[in-house]
Amino acid sequence: MMLKDLFKKSPSANYISLSAAKIKEPNVPTGMWKKCNKCQAPLYTEDVRKNHYICPKCGGYFRMHAYRRIEMIADEGTFEEWDRGLISGNPLKYAGYEKKLEALREKTNLDEAVTTGVCRIGGFPAVLGVCDARFLMSSMGWAVGEKITRAVERASQEKLPVVLFCCSGGARMQEGIVSLMQMAKTSAALKRHSDAGLLTVTVLTDPTTGGVTASFAMLGDIILAEPEALIGFAGPRVIEQTIGQKLPEGFQRSEFLLKHGFLDAIVAREDMKDTLAHILSLHQSGKRLNLPEKWPRRIQGEEPEDGKEPGAAEKKSAPEAASPWERVQISRMASRPSGLDYIERLFTGFMELHGDRCYGDDGAVVGGIASFHGVPVTVIAQQKGKTTKDNIARNFGMPSPEGYRKALRLMKQAEKFGRPIVCFVDTPGAFCGLEAEERGQGSAIAENLFEMSGLKVPVLSVVIGEGGSGGALAMAVANEVWMLENSIYSILSPEGFASILWKDSKRAPEAARVMKITARDLKKLGIIERIIAEPGCAGEQNLHRICGEMEEYMAEFLLKYQDMEPRQIADQRYRRFRNM
Repeated sequence: MMLKDLFKKSPSANYISLSAAKIKEPNVPTGMWKKCNKCQAPLYTEDVRKNHYICPKCGGYFRMHAYRRIEMIADEGTFEEWDRGLISGNPLKYAGYEKKLEALREKTNLDEAVTTGVCRIGGFPAVLGVCDARFLMSSMGWAVGEKITRAVERASQEKLPVVLFCCSGGARMQEGIVSLMQMAKTSAALKRHSDAGLLTVTVLTDPTTGGVTASFAMLGDIILAEPEALIGFAGPRVIEQTIGQKLPEGFQRSEFLLKHGFLDAIVAREDMKDTLAHILSLHQSGKRLNLPEKWPRRIQGEEPEDGKEPGAAEKKSAPEAASPWERVQISRMASRPSGLDYIERLFTGFMELHGDRCYGDDGAVVGGIASFHGVPVTVIAQQKGKTTKDNIARNFGMPSPEGYRKALRLMKQAEKFGRPIVCFVDTPGAFCGLEAEERGQGSAIAENLFEMSGLKVPVLSVVIGEGGSGGALAMAVANEVWMLENSIYSILSPEGFASILWKDSKRAPEAARVMKITARDLKKLGIIERIIAEPGCAGEQNLHRICGEMEEYMAEFLLKYQDMEPRQIADQRYRRFRNM
């Protein structure tokens, strides 16, 4: 039998040439195969769908249809679409525009480039908006701006969070200045939503550019992105053609924006729903402490047991043998637990958030949202490294201006949502390099002192190692400041003190004694409220004991402030420093 005889039963197939014989090609059902634009591999469509529309060969992301995205994010059967049928007009009477829109509606089965509605994500209610690149590259004309604005306004009325999946080529040229005005309109709606104390999460997908980037896409309280998404105001081609500038590798991709401080996190598509559900769970209002019954009765708000007074644990005598200079050395030990170690032991569900939204993401400051016995809290820590490589990445715990600005951004966000703030202080001081001065180190520290003084949520700062100068104070304008027994808190290092006042840095041990920088000295001076005992030097071997004591005191602290009025909280903090 000749090869062509195998295909006689497929008369409708196209003919191709094979070894000089014309044979019929098998008829492949429409849509059975896809080609990856990144690696060019032919892929079985069902495999792509099951893999969250990610290429199983190279990991490249396919752009997703709006309704596919909704299926992936919303709990099954919970999505209720809003404003279906709302369509753009032709304000400029642009030739052929209306026919193009009609053709796109028929082809995509979409009314416009964004789909909005309400749903549940992991059981939590949210307003959802999803852009679809099939409709004029999801450019923002009147209808897109109107649908997003209406969705945000309704979310404000119903006190719901907003989640927006952004994808756009920018403003819609065919609608001219009317399109431009949608940037202001959507931003104004989100401002009112924010002023009502409500959450907005934006997710940037490939591509998010132009007027959408310069409006609602970058206005989330939390900004997430998919890996390798193109994100920028002016696209790379526009920049290159306009000013002839050579662009760096990975320019305007998600990873580039994360490094430069404009994203909170990059989230893989398969993890997106769980991440959003976790974020929504941490923004549920009205949560109160859920404490174990075995905890001391004083923390539960009852009378002390067996005549024990509150705070009895801290009255245990600390070792007297260690001199101030020896405590300085202990506070600097590389084996000492870091801020992230305390976060891991004391809180659950910690989600790190990144960036100052201005310049960069400083590894010397980590921060995010977590839960403490059922209560959402904002946690921020000055972070040293455990290895030389890690220390270099974290600049040896010396924050730059972007680190302080990141911390302040998270504090202001905490104030908006009524979350208590816990700061872990551990720095030899703010970074004093040339670039730090260029980016406004003094200004960044001053802004933190200014804003922290008026925060209307409780702030607790714990010095866990070194508390060096204004670099430490910029995270310690708190309602209460605690110190670990072997930590220090000072105007500058003993070496610097001795060098400036005595012109001899070798007299640092003497300076440490004169400066009164130990926890015991500062408690006597009324600078701190509590000393956390260290059974020996803090380390992995006794971290559980230290955290056990700290956990109980934190619960006591939160119970003390959870029923206070916001103004009272800020006034108490003001009086604390006013009396010093």
